[in-house]
Amino acid sequence: MVRVMAEAGIYIHAGAHRTGTSSFQLFLSANAARIRAMGHDLAYPARDGIPGGRLRLRLPGLGTGGRRRDELRAFLTEEMAVHSTAPDRPLILSEENIPGRMMHFYGGAFYPAIRRRLRLLRSVLPGPVRRLVYVIRPYDALFVSAFRKRSEDNPVDPFDTIKPALLGMEEGWPHVVSALRDVLAPEELVVRSYDRRGDDADLLRRLVPDLPEGGWQMPERRLNVSATDAALFALQGVYAAGGTLDRAGWQAVVSDHSGDRADRGYARFTKEERALLRARYDDHLAELGSMDGIVLET
Repeated sequence: MVRVMAEAGIYIHAGAHRTGTSSFQLFLSANAARIRAMGHDLAYPARDGIPGGRLRLRLPGLGTGGRRRDELRAFLTEEMAVHSTAPDRPLILSEENIPGRMMHFYGGAFYPAIRRRLRLLRSVLPGPVRRLVYVIRPYDALFVSAFRKRSEDNPVDPFDTIKPALLGMEEGWPHVVSALRDVLAPEELVVRSYDRRGDDADLLRRLVPDLPEGGWQMPERRLNVSATDAALFALQGVYAAGGTLDRAGWQAVVSDHSGDRADRGYARFTKEERALLRARYDDHLAELGSMDGIVLET
């Protein structure tokens, strides 16, 4: 195997949520041996049962106190030592929860703890961030996709009851991207719209351009098969009755209802609401395009 090494340092794929992160990490898993043989270290989580995933980035939330932050810093220092095996080997890191979690959407907040999370992460990274790639998605599609995903394994209130929080949210992608730029200080920060994401091999080469174009293995299985409305209503019926389901259980329900593709209105915005959110997204794209230190690809 010929070593094709990028400059030593950190190469971060930070999501965003609902933009194919699990698919990308499954692709990394399928090609992990080749990537490492070319001289790169590689870290991604085991979320969704992805083979070889060992990354555990425990980052602070809004209420994390000083003592707990110190504990997290010590843990993350050890975690980085596991994944970064030598100072001359670039580290490729993929984790969509770096900015925070989607659960805050339902309280009307868009990654509210991002800067404190990034400050702690920056303090433990074993080198400079050479490149960071972040894929963003229009808000209407993001919020619906996030809600549908959460509905698979959690009881949720009806979508109409949380729409006011989503529609009234003031922060957005500029809030996230400016934090990534300011705190992690990547030498190159690439923000790519979801419709420009490309396939997983394209995304990897955008993150680490020194890697070869071809010869990549495609994963044998798919992740995150979308649940139909019928499946989501069935799952919420179980949860509303006080039932619980493990991962295999709720996935079986999703599979059982996969053939019923009828639109039952499980989670949707009105035409006017979609227009409002699309206008906000377009305004935020324009804002991103005017920001220094960002390569915007739309």
